[in-house]
Amino acid sequence: MLFRRLKCCFTITLLSLATTAFQTQANLSANKVNKPSLSDEVAVQLTDDPIAQQMTDVATVLKGNQLFALDLYAQLRQQKGNLFVSPYSISTAMAMTYVGARGDTAAQIAKVFHFTLSQERLHPAFAALITNQYVNYSSQCSTANQLWGQKGNDFLSTFVKTTSDYYRAGLQEVDFAGATEESRRIINTWVAQKTQDKIQDLIPEGIVTSSTKFVLTNAIYFKANWKKPFNKSLTEEKPFNVTATQQVQVPMMHHKGEYFRYAQLDKLQVLELPYVGERLSMVILLPNQVDGLADLESRLTPKNLENWLSSWGKEGYSEGFEVWLPKFKMSSEFKLKEVLSNMGMPVAFSKETANFSGINSKQSLALQEVVHKTFVDVNEEGTEAAAATAVIGGLRGLSPSFRATHPFIFLIRDTQSGGILFLGRVVNPLE
Repeated sequence: MLFRRLKCCFTITLLSLATTAFQTQANLSANKVNKPSLSDEVAVQLTDDPIAQQMTDVATVLKGNQLFALDLYAQLRQQKGNLFVSPYSISTAMAMTYVGARGDTAAQIAKVFHFTLSQERLHPAFAALITNQYVNYSSQCSTANQLWGQKGNDFLSTFVKTTSDYYRAGLQEVDFAGATEESRRIINTWVAQKTQDKIQDLIPEGIVTSSTKFVLTNAIYFKANWKKPFNKSLTEEKPFNVTATQQVQVPMMHHKGEYFRYAQLDKLQVLELPYVGERLSMVILLPNQVDGLADLESRLTPKNLENWLSSWGKEGYSEGFEVWLPKFKMSSEFKLKEVLSNMGMPVAFSKETANFSGINSKQSLALQEVVHKTFVDVNEEGTEAAAATAVIGGLRGLSPSFRATHPFIFLIRDTQSGGILFLGRVVNPLE
């Protein structure tokens, strides 16, 4: 069945440190340092051990990313219908931009994105995440970054080196001034290639202009199969309650007699669907009431989310109940200049006061726009998702049963660290 375009909101946070780092840490027997967890609850004492410090810094970056994710969701949830964004992609693109920010511009970016580490420690922490993205976890999860610069522009060597060394975003020269549309097509083609063609035309016409001097892009692609795939023969048309008075017929996937982690709480049910290998999983937060999504979203705080995601630890796996989940395919796109400005970083877009002298000290630069596009497909086999972000800058001034038959929140998480990989909501699977 073909679906119409569906918008949904995702929060992306990659929460793992390198397997090799873990192994190295374990091998440092002379230091007798225990391997710390990435959980926010674990405080790693900084010592002379660089691995322990890096793990602490990574945990700090991840915590900040989660806070930004929920802040962003709180802004976007005011929109009607389905929402879909990738805060991890946005954070990574803005972290690269942050390399060249100075003064109030840098301070506002740091506040909005919860960059609490110094630049000297922030970027190596991002590098640790980028280098070790869920390798050998029976899934595909990859990211790519790129710096696109105006041909002949005098970028500071420290900016180019930092974005290249820590984000693998080497400088690719294009001609925004003389070949604006061709430059836009080159960037969009790169994004499509890095996302298995799931993100097309990231930068729409009119965003890149002849005054554009740089574009920083991030692309992420994810694909994983369920540990226990849904039987396609059991998928059938079932009603989905968009509201208390409106129903639509959707293809509803069905599991029966399986073991899943599940908890029934005061106002919601929590279900975990693991992917192959069980390192990653999707978690669904389903309000008990058909019209309970707004209340659930209002309670979506870091503390509450932590409590909900640990609730099944008390009940364990629930045996032999039935699960109904709609198939859905979603995509969305955003221009985030206004959203990010409202969140607390208007100076970065200001034609009068933006300060990106760390990119080019000879030109006055400001951000022109931040564009973002995402895709996800949830079906009987598993989940495929992709996202991309472009930061455009230019001259300044220029047994119980679980029935997901009404709106719900869903997320994909790392079961080892407890971190969130995706977070979204479904209001109408057919919209």
